[in-house]
Amino acid sequence: MQHEEREFTESLPLCDSKGLLNPESIGFARSPLVVSNLKGQFMKKKRWNYWCIYGEDLLFSTSIVHLDHKAICQIYILDYETQRFYEKHLTLPLGRRIKMPEEPLDSIKFIHDQLTVQFIHLQGETHLSVTIPDFDNEVLHADLHIIHPDKDESLNVVIPKSRDTFHFTSKHAILPTGGFVKIGARRYDFNPYYSFAIHDFGRGVWSSMGDWKWGMASQRTGGKRVGLNLGGDWTDGTGITENAVFVEGTMYKIHEDVLFTGNTENPLNPWRIRTKFSEDVSLIFKPFFQRKTLDQYLIRKMSVNQMVGYYHGKIKLPTGQVLPIRQMLGSISQRVDQ
Repeated sequence: MQHEEREFTESLPLCDSKGLLNPESIGFARSPLVVSNLKGQFMKKKRWNYWCIYGEDLLFSTSIVHLDHKAICQIYILDYETQRFYEKHLTLPLGRRIKMPEEPLDSIKFIHDQLTVQFIHLQGETHLSVTIPDFDNEVLHADLHIIHPDKDESLNVVIPKSRDTFHFTSKHAILPTGGFVKIGARRYDFNPYYSFAIHDFGRGVWSSMGDWKWGMASQRTGGKRVGLNLGGDWTDGTGITENAVFVEGTMYKIHEDVLFTGNTENPLNPWRIRTKFSEDVSLIFKPFFQRKTLDQYLIRKMSVNQMVGYYHGKIKLPTGQVLPIRQMLGSISQRVDQ
């Protein structure tokens, strides 16, 4: 069964004058038309800008998160061959100096003695720079140039739970990325023909979203730029999904829930991802690495596991074309409240 999702084409505010969900913003768009004018509801607002860049040799990720009572900056790397992994994060109570923008491609900075992270968007390109004096006892410097092709579409979805519990997500995939990441004496170069960035911009009001799963990938397949964005659990019952496929900049919306089936005791076993009623999405995900995090939020603990691996299978596009997926590098993340 497919959902009747409303598509909007004009700019809209996410909230009304009281900070409640603007009903007109519910639905999806192919460009970042939603203005995230969050206000009030202290301790319930969630804001983040997350970047993940899949290079030929290295996965590089950085995010800036604001949870009202604190701001967090995270950076992690994964060398595919050696599986060297390291993560550094810094938390600022209240985070008053960190200004989170209302629109997905606005610039943002997190500057501290221990690290400097900047996302600067100018003239169709995001300049992502990171400097950390002590990253696994070495100096890290990243200088990446992320290209936003003029005609590329993005996935922009407003998920309603209620008037005072809602979330807006803006996903930008298959963004060609050049530049380098240098860690100590080791330098990783990023070629924009083979290296792609994913941007996840999230703005919402909720105390607990419950469990969720997110599958993503961006790679060159069959000579074309192909990206996946598949979500599960948290959108159930809302009539809206965050499911889409990107091919050479065109976003194909999947108007059907997607199920993730994995082994909770051993997440490194293969996963199955499929559409709930049809065979439009039929994928197997084979992880080779697991990243675990545990965060204390007030009296609750939240764990997030991210598995990095390869997608295999096929996806039927709304045009009727069947898109084969072979050895496509990506990840699945899952959150569980404890």
